[in-house]
Amino acid sequence: MASSPNVLIAGAGPVGLTLANELVRQGISVRIVDKNVERTDKSKALVLWSRTLELFDDAGYASDFLPAGMPAHGAQISTGKEIVASVSLDSIDSRFNYALMIAQSETERVLEQRLAAAGVTVERRVELAGFADKGTGVEATLRKQDGSSETVRADWLVGCDGAHSAVRHGLGFAFEGSTLESHWALADGHVVGLAPTDRLHIFWHREGILAFFPIVGDRWRVIADLGPATGDEKHPDPTLAEINTLMARRGSPGIVMSNPFWLAAFRINERKVKDYRKGRVFLAGDAAHIHSPAGGQGMNTGMQDAFNLAWKLALVIKGTARPALLDSYSPERSTVGETVLRNAGRLTEAATLRNPIAQGLRNTIVKFAAGFPALQHRVADQLSEMDIAYPDSPLAATGAYRAGGPAAGARWPHRLPTGAGGAKFTAVGPDAAVAMLAAKYPALVMAASATGEHANALRLIRPDGYVGFAGAADDGVAAEAYLAALAAG
Repeated sequence: MASSPNVLIAGAGPVGLTLANELVRQGISVRIVDKNVERTDKSKALVLWSRTLELFDDAGYASDFLPAGMPAHGAQISTGKEIVASVSLDSIDSRFNYALMIAQSETERVLEQRLAAAGVTVERRVELAGFADKGTGVEATLRKQDGSSETVRADWLVGCDGAHSAVRHGLGFAFEGSTLESHWALADGHVVGLAPTDRLHIFWHREGILAFFPIVGDRWRVIADLGPATGDEKHPDPTLAEINTLMARRGSPGIVMSNPFWLAAFRINERKVKDYRKGRVFLAGDAAHIHSPAGGQGMNTGMQDAFNLAWKLALVIKGTARPALLDSYSPERSTVGETVLRNAGRLTEAATLRNPIAQGLRNTIVKFAAGFPALQHRVADQLSEMDIAYPDSPLAATGAYRAGGPAAGARWPHRLPTGAGGAKFTAVGPDAAVAMLAAKYPALVMAASATGEHANALRLIRPDGYVGFAGAADDGVAAEAYLAALAAG
């Protein structure tokens, strides 16, 4: 392993592995270390949402995940006696209009195997013991399980090392937030008595929530709240008998679990750092933000942190873009983190109402709202993270064009050319204009022909599939100025 990689990544969970794969795909040298002996064997984060799958698809390897998971097409909320609401995911405006239910152990396997095929091995039983930002690089000390240590000098360090991040502690960043005052139970095992099997099943019982998430075959994740908690109080892990008793009381008749893979009690933390970067050191994933599992967006948000950072690092390391490009990472992803934290918290609050009057009012409102297709679509887009955009980003610029189509900062709805040229902007618009931009900035831009409504505008699509510049068809000068501000030299 190189003692002086371009990027040192601490943490080989889904976020660190995604970042490593994206950097290596773009020709950047990395080392990725993890203090654990092996990747997780637990289901943990269970879903890859539509937007994350699109990003993997643009990178050329979404298909690697599909055989290891199963599509879920919606969610059903019930009291156990009547259906309160059914939410369909089929309306999501994506080539992946579903939730891919896949155990985190499988997600990590796919990513680690792909990384190994590219010649990079995760260095396990290796802990980041300390680091110092020297201004021109980061000097890090790696401690191995046998007690030996190694000094590594990297251009950049990224902490993808989870909620107890050594990188975050090393930066001295406050992890602001709280631990919710409630106990929760988790069970992962074989379940019978649920139908349909391609839906999430949520029961709003008067005593608390009971939720079922399909994994594969007849294997399901079960989550239930167990009531109030105080201080640092911990609840013992549930037994299979206790889980079956909970399901019998709160769910519909006939639901039974057997042969559990995992039984655990947990508390929910809602915390976030203010900044995702200091100098040459970045944070991504749970190292920067943790939230309620409601909505299943934690891992996806972290993976999207990785996609956002990877292309920016690649362009700066290659000398194609100015280092100032990296200044956009923290404001863009911190805003997304705040939104996910807020939405997950609201879902948790709604699901854990204890007052019978409040519960009845909640059920009535949700049942009424679920009857409107537009609201269903909005909920589906929020869950699948299709509504993420960067309109206030320093990278969002608008020319003279004002009518129709994706605006600056919005998601580009079409598939990008897979892996073409690595981290490049895609110029979309009139042939002459896009050819001119690609010729003037060949390391930064590739040209794509446009038809229909997109031929009447000129856009620069970022490597992560968001519109950077949106202008009129004859806004070539403004588009060129946008690129000139980004380009190195």
